[in-house]
Amino acid sequence: MTGRNSSTPGQAPKEKKPTSSAKSSAKSSAKPKKKKKITIGKVLAWTFVTGALAAICGMGVYIFVLVNGDKIVENNMDKLNFSEASIIYDAAGQEAGVLKVENRENVDPTEIPDLLKQAFIATEDQRFEQHQGVDLFSVGRALVKDVVARSMVEGGSTITQQLAKNVFLSSDKTFFRKATEMSIALALEKKKTKDEIITYYLNRIYFGNRAYGVKAASKVYFGVSNLKDLKLWQIATLAAMPKAPNTYNPISNPDKSKDRRAVVLKLMQEQGYITEAQRAEAVAVDFAPPANVGKSQYQTYIDYVLKEAQDMYKFDEDDLLRGGYKIYTTLDPNAQQIMEQTYANDKLFQKDGPEQKMQSSMVILNNEDGGIVAMIGGRDYVTRGLNRAVAQPRQPGSSFKTLVAYAPAIESGKYNPYSRLPDVQKSYNGYSPRNYDGVYRGEVSMFDAVKKSMNLPAVDLLSQIGVKTGIDFVKKLGIDLDEKNDRNLAIALGGLNKGVTTLQMARAYSAFPNNGNLPTAHAITKIVGDDGKVTPFKGETKSVMSAKTAWYMTQLMQGVVEPGGTGAAAKFDRPLAGKTGSTQLDIKGLEKYNRDLWFVGYTPEWTAAVWMGFDKTDSKHYVSMSSGSAGVIFKEVMQKALAKRPMTSFKRPDGVPDLTAPPKGISDLNAEHIVMGGNSKVQLKWSGVGDNITYQIFRKDSKMADFPAEPTQSTTMTEFSEFISQPDTYDYVVVPYNAENNTTGARSNVATVKVDTLGGNPLDPLHPGTDPNGKLDPNSPGGKPGTNPPGTGQPGNGGPGTGLPDQGQRPDQDGGNGTDGRPGTEQGTKPGTGQGGGTRPGGETSQPGGNNGAGTGTGRPGTDSGTGTDTRTGTNGTSPTGGTNSGTQTNGGKGHGTSGTSGNKNGTGTGSSTDAGAGGSFRGGSGSAGGTTGSGASTGTTDGAGADSAPAGSTTQTGR
Repeated sequence: MTGRNSSTPGQAPKEKKPTSSAKSSAKSSAKPKKKKKITIGKVLAWTFVTGALAAICGMGVYIFVLVNGDKIVENNMDKLNFSEASIIYDAAGQEAGVLKVENRENVDPTEIPDLLKQAFIATEDQRFEQHQGVDLFSVGRALVKDVVARSMVEGGSTITQQLAKNVFLSSDKTFFRKATEMSIALALEKKKTKDEIITYYLNRIYFGNRAYGVKAASKVYFGVSNLKDLKLWQIATLAAMPKAPNTYNPISNPDKSKDRRAVVLKLMQEQGYITEAQRAEAVAVDFAPPANVGKSQYQTYIDYVLKEAQDMYKFDEDDLLRGGYKIYTTLDPNAQQIMEQTYANDKLFQKDGPEQKMQSSMVILNNEDGGIVAMIGGRDYVTRGLNRAVAQPRQPGSSFKTLVAYAPAIESGKYNPYSRLPDVQKSYNGYSPRNYDGVYRGEVSMFDAVKKSMNLPAVDLLSQIGVKTGIDFVKKLGIDLDEKNDRNLAIALGGLNKGVTTLQMARAYSAFPNNGNLPTAHAITKIVGDDGKVTPFKGETKSVMSAKTAWYMTQLMQGVVEPGGTGAAAKFDRPLAGKTGSTQLDIKGLEKYNRDLWFVGYTPEWTAAVWMGFDKTDSKHYVSMSSGSAGVIFKEVMQKALAKRPMTSFKRPDGVPDLTAPPKGISDLNAEHIVMGGNSKVQLKWSGVGDNITYQIFRKDSKMADFPAEPTQSTTMTEFSEFISQPDTYDYVVVPYNAENNTTGARSNVATVKVDTLGGNPLDPLHPGTDPNGKLDPNSPGGKPGTNPPGTGQPGNGGPGTGLPDQGQRPDQDGGNGTDGRPGTEQGTKPGTGQGGGTRPGGETSQPGGNNGAGTGTGRPGTDSGTGTDTRTGTNGTSPTGGTNSGTQTNGGKGHGTSGTSGNKNGTGTGSSTDAGAGGSFRGGSGSAGGTTGSGASTGTTDGAGADSAPAGSTTQTGR
């Protein structure tokens, strides 16, 4: 057999001993030893050992838990008594109130009806009767949820465990705390019966509104002392609260309470405690709080402090009531007392309705730091009642205009309080707002729009700046609007989807007296634990608008509280600004009444907001009081609360320019249709309103819906006339403008002229304002220069000269000019043939000259004078020329004529004018300086203002 040693079958061959060299070689080539195999037996053995050790450890832990639970229960039975109360301090550091368990009553098991126990069992612990303090099924389910969520989110606690936690432990969710809770629950189950445990639980549990125990809660919420008198819907309401007492109690949140009550009733029905009919009946009942329950001093403020400590600082309410904290606040006790006394005065409020009384809320804030000075949540406010100042949003009406329209418009830099705004009825894609008084003024200043609370200017202004701009602006003020449902122009008038609270409005307005800075509204300045640990105020101040905008808004709203403003009822003897608000009732036949009344205002020190109305508005409960009623309450509280504080003033911020008032408006504009010389014109007259004013004239005819955006004409005079070419009815307004400070006054009254027929020009009846050659005067609107020469007299030959009528139609324009005589030593004379009859003083101005001139005439005295060697005589003012000139001037134009020439020759010129131009010259022809002396006569009739100036040179002129 190949490869095998010869040997006995079945017997292995003998192994030869290797030599030393062979040993060495074997060591070098030897393979590593194989690892020992892990067998199933070994695994089972180790598993058994590990399991045994785990079991021993588990038994040890279990025994420890049991022993520990027993020890905790034995050594801490005094935990059943409440700990030290927490104290609230006011702004001066004086004790103002106490946070403690003030309302706790124990009951015996026999006093608790079975249905009440069943409601809590169905809701909190369905297997209460089966487990021994710990429901392992519920624990396992809770652990699975905790693992999935990677945090302690699910309690899995039985009623016994909840009792153990509430009495002996803190509310921290840790596995160690949970184990201790379970150990105490197991211990309690050994020592107490199920009936004792649930009774103790119902006596200990917190129901909100400082009600500890089911009997205290029954009194607070329903006014029921005997638990056996509770109705099913009341029992279910109580059973709904332990999950979240502040959220599900019916006073603070009636809607959420009703929803949670429905859940409890459904569980009771599913578990066989009640029938479907009982469930349906109990679900439908609406909660009505009992009257005059739990009233005490500063109650609204104390309740708000408790809420703020939970919401802002994340303290547990039960800990605050039992933890011995010192809570320092911004409360002003004097202001709070005055507020509560005011709200106890029924004379300041509307009479009670058949089912409700009129309600109101008020908040006062410190402008500097946002501290809540005082607060009240309603009339006859009860402990932990509905705080209408923070928990009941209402429509703000016109008090919202300043926040969403006017302030962002001024912030844009395009508007100021003197800006002119349209006040005309207009539709915006189907939205057609109206003014509350039904009066539309055409155009108003922002000052007047805010003072009178006009609706249309606010809506149009928001339309101009954009709804998004308004929404973004109020968001910076702490008011979040619905991006979808509030994106419309109705928000300019306070028509909001959800409304705003009194605290929100007070805070938003506090930015105005604070130079555009918005601090966090708060009641708590710090919380000090019994171990000395300090939790400071967690707030900030943000800049939400420029100091300029804030200052201009204050100036705007100061007008609201002055006589004639909608907020005059709020005025008292301190600097004050504010805004009224009301929301119209939309019930048919009652539209003249309101749902809500508001006044939000501020002094340099404090800002306050007041709301008035009914909790539920209907045909029996609506506001019939004057819209100034909220302002009356504001004044009553603020005037007394600030009486002992030094009076300060609103101060213009550094670097902010003060407002410059625009020109005063014109109220006596008069318009007249005049036919003179065959032409029709409209003449306007008004009184001046100051120096350096330009008057912008606007005209519209019957075909125009409104006046044009740009003026028809501008003038520095207080009269204006224009020719009319078409019969129609014309409206005119005049707006004063001061270019020095770029301000515009109010529109004047509207002057209306009806032009039925037009006059005609005798030269060309079909084309008034033209000469026979079809040439228009250069000063005539749309006309062209005429070509007729001013005069044809020849030098020195005494020949006659002729002049055609002047066609000027603009104010202060001369007619044609005569030519001056050439230098000579002889005097030329030409008698003037014009007629006198000037209707107003000459208005010519004079310029320096070296020659004398004199004038006489039948016109009124002129103001021009001068000296010179030339002379010229006219019947309504003179102008020195080197020859004579004659002509007839009617209403502002003057005749053309030839002048005498130099030497010993005389020239004669004649002319006439029938021009009806407004504001004409008060002189005859004008002439250049010449070397001859001469005389001339000119007679003119004018009805306009003359303001001609003599030409520069050696002549002056006299007029009168």
